[in-house]
Amino acid sequence: MAAVDYRTQTTLVTGASSGIGAELARRLAARGSALVLVARRTDLLEALATEIRTAHGVRVDVVTADLVEPGAADRLAAEVERRGLRVTSLFNNAGFGLHGDFHTSDPQRVNDMVQLNVVALTDVTRVFIEGLRDAGTGVLVNVASIVAYLPLPSSAVYAATKAYVLHLTEALWLESAGSGLRVLALSPGVTRTEFFAGYGGPSNSPGGVQDAAAVVDVTLRTLDRTAPPAAVVSGWRNRLIAGASRAIPRNLALRLTAASNRA
Repeated sequence: MAAVDYRTQTTLVTGASSGIGAELARRLAARGSALVLVARRTDLLEALATEIRTAHGVRVDVVTADLVEPGAADRLAAEVERRGLRVTSLFNNAGFGLHGDFHTSDPQRVNDMVQLNVVALTDVTRVFIEGLRDAGTGVLVNVASIVAYLPLPSSAVYAATKAYVLHLTEALWLESAGSGLRVLALSPGVTRTEFFAGYGGPSNSPGGVQDAAAVVDVTLRTLDRTAPPAAVVSGWRNRLIAGASRAIPRNLALRLTAASNRA
C-alpha cells in the first residue's frame, strides 16, 4: 500500500477542540494536510485553527456541531459540501465516558453517550466513507479504547460502546481492502485529557497513563506502515492487557476484571 501523502489530504477530525483530537490536528497539519475541525466549542476550535494556520500555512475550516443531536452527521456532510470541500481522510475522535453502576446511572447521559460514541460515529463514517474509498489515498481512524477489549464494571456502557467501535472498524478494514483507504481502530489507554473531567471515575490504570502526544505518535507510526493492521493499542502495558484478554478464557478474563475493579 502506498504511503499517505498528507499534503494531498483534507482531513476531518471530530472532537478536535482538545486532547487527542487537537494533537492529531496539529500533527496532521505539520505533515501538510488541510483540516476540517469539528466540535461543540467554537472558541477553542477557532483558537486551534489560528494556531495551526500560523504554524503550518494549511487551510483549516471550523465547523461547530453537537454530534449528539439527531441528524448531525448529515448536516455536517451538507456543510462540508457547501464549502466546496472534499474530505479524503477522517478521524472519528469525539466521545465521552461515564463512571458508575448501570442501575444508578442517569438515563439521559447514558443515551447521550451511546448516541455520540456509537450512533454519531457510525453516521459520520457512513456519510463520508464512500468519498474516502473513492479517493483511495487517505485514512479512516476510529478511536476506540483499551476497555473495548474487556467488560468494565462501573463503566459498563462506555466499554460496550468502545467494543462496538473496535468491531465496526475491524470489519471496515476488511471491507476496504484493495480500495487504497487505510482503516484503523485506535485504542488508547488512560490519557491525560479533559475526558476525566466528565467521567467521574478514577484516572489511573494498570496500563499506565499516557499523554495525547504519545497516543498520536503510535497512531501515525502505525498508519505509516506499508500494511497497517486493523487495530492498534497505545502503550506496551495496554497491548499486554488487550492480548491477554483475547488469549485467556472469557470467564477468567471477567473474574480478573472484577478483581481489578475492586482493588
